[in-house]
Amino acid sequence: MSALDWPLDADGYPHREAARVLLFDDAGRVLLAKGHDEDQPDRYWWFTIGGGIEDGEHPRSAAVREVFEETGLQLESHDLIGPVLYRTAEFDFLAVTARQDEWFFIAHAPSTALSRDGWTKLERSVIDTQRWWDIDEAAATIDGELYPARILEYARRWREGWDGQMICLTDREP
Repeated sequence: MSALDWPLDADGYPHREAARVLLFDDAGRVLLAKGHDEDQPDRYWWFTIGGGIEDGEHPRSAAVREVFEETGLQLESHDLIGPVLYRTAEFDFLAVTARQDEWFFIAHAPSTALSRDGWTKLERSVIDTQRWWDIDEAAATIDGELYPARILEYARRWREGWDGQMICLTDREP
């Protein structure tokens, strides 16, 4: 196991599968979280809700669980659209280089108060805030990193519905 407590892949990198959800509220805003790295506290980024898929868990089930744990919003499996995007990513976090394979879904939820009750100790230490963003406001305002980098572009396309085309991305740093 690594500092992230993820299994190591054949290349020796911490590696896991994850399920992520781009949540839209009734006004068409998207929910993004802002986090930082404990190892690099001045570095921060915005990202979608989601996290690791547990052993034997389906990505759709993991997405529903992660939304509840990270926001307190209760979705059902049939509330998810997709997967709409699949991404392989390599990134540095907690002083290690890690790899993550991510399944992205779309869902709609009310913009009610969000809960941190289901957050893990690590999430409590590295997630700074969650916010419902107007897509254009987010594009004009967010000055740090955003993952995936083009998620707001995709959000504009998906706000009114999904065209059935799954996007595949590889975000591997050299």
